[in-house]
Amino acid sequence: MTAEAAAGAHRQPNYQFDRHAPQYRGRFADITREMQDRCPVAWTDTYGGHWVAAGNREVFELSRCPHLSNDHDPRRERKGYKGISIPAPNRPDMIRSGILEMDPPEQKDLRSVLNPHLSPAAVQRWIPVIDEVIRAAIDEHIESGEIDFVDDLANVVPAVLTLAMLGIPLRKWTIYNEPAHASVYTPPTSPDMARVVEMSKVMRADLLANYLEIKANPRPGMIDAVARATLVGVPISDEDALGMLALIIGGGFDTTTALTAHALEWLGEHPADRETLSRERDLLLDSATEEFLRFYTPAPGDGRTIAEDCEVGGRQYKEGERLWLSWAMANRDPAVFENPNEIDLDRKGNRHYSFGLGVHRCIGSNVARTIFKRMLVAVLDRMPDYRCDPEGAVHYETIGIIQGMRKLPATFTSGPRLGAGLDETLDTLQRICDEQRLAEPVTIRKDAAAI
Repeated sequence: MTAEAAAGAHRQPNYQFDRHAPQYRGRFADITREMQDRCPVAWTDTYGGHWVAAGNREVFELSRCPHLSNDHDPRRERKGYKGISIPAPNRPDMIRSGILEMDPPEQKDLRSVLNPHLSPAAVQRWIPVIDEVIRAAIDEHIESGEIDFVDDLANVVPAVLTLAMLGIPLRKWTIYNEPAHASVYTPPTSPDMARVVEMSKVMRADLLANYLEIKANPRPGMIDAVARATLVGVPISDEDALGMLALIIGGGFDTTTALTAHALEWLGEHPADRETLSRERDLLLDSATEEFLRFYTPAPGDGRTIAEDCEVGGRQYKEGERLWLSWAMANRDPAVFENPNEIDLDRKGNRHYSFGLGVHRCIGSNVARTIFKRMLVAVLDRMPDYRCDPEGAVHYETIGIIQGMRKLPATFTSGPRLGAGLDETLDTLQRICDEQRLAEPVTIRKDAAAI
């Protein structure tokens, strides 16, 4: 046996796993069941070779192992680890994605800076703003009886709120919206990729301009908080700051949109459940939210690097090996969830992993839950009889990064407008954000927005 073969002898069992393949979305339940029955942790040769954890217990144990690293080191200044993406992006301008591609103590330092902006109390202050954006977005279409739940609602609200919390002018949401989604769902070989790249350049240029402006002349928001952060006693670099801001945009836009679209699609297909949820929302809204999170898992998983030879769950892992933790597959494990491939709006004890586990658990979970619930309730109230068009619905071609949707057209009984349109509303909200300094951390401003 060669030295190389001996070194890799522990990489068993082997399972051909490619989460980026288009067929993975269609066969997700079958692949998950097969792996959990035969090999809840397996080695796959795809993308240079890596481990895949599919079982709920195995994902839990590995995610909490102290010998895993999230570090992304594109310039090989440390150990050259490749962060959370498998395969790792191969671009000369690659930078690490904020706290998600940092290890403690840097990760802990930067996360503590953002917590006062993203805690439950901090997010609660934004509800009047969220509701007003939702109202205006629906008003744009309520009289016509037609809406695309993705383009006209679920894309709009998370984008506007994310920019408001960052301290970027609200009217610029259109600059950020399309590239934030298209960069995820557009395959590298697509003829549309050149256009997506150009849109992304415009977005990054605007983000840089806002960052430099706020760094020189501070104004409330997460950009200001990140710009003034220190990592292990050293002022954050512009590169790391921009990586963190890009992570906030990516996480703030696409995941909540994906969750909302899939929930509305499912409720449209199950009108009796929709009526029950609307009627009994005080009892069911929280559990339904967690169930949609479990079932659809907007961000299906994360990569890690084994940072030290170790043994977890009786299996040997070697330093430098890559590992994919599948939150989505762990959320369908029948050992934990009864009838895991069915949606139960009243599911009890729903300990899903959709926001991850451990120190890297999603810092934006409070924002996502709040926006989702406010959008869902508004649709139930103002479009109670909506019907989605299955022929017009477009899901992401692959679910390797985000399990999202591009289109979800629907019709409903038209109703009356309740106020100003979206553009006028955003101008009003911008004035309120500025005058009331809404983007300050909750440690400074505790009162809810006064609309």
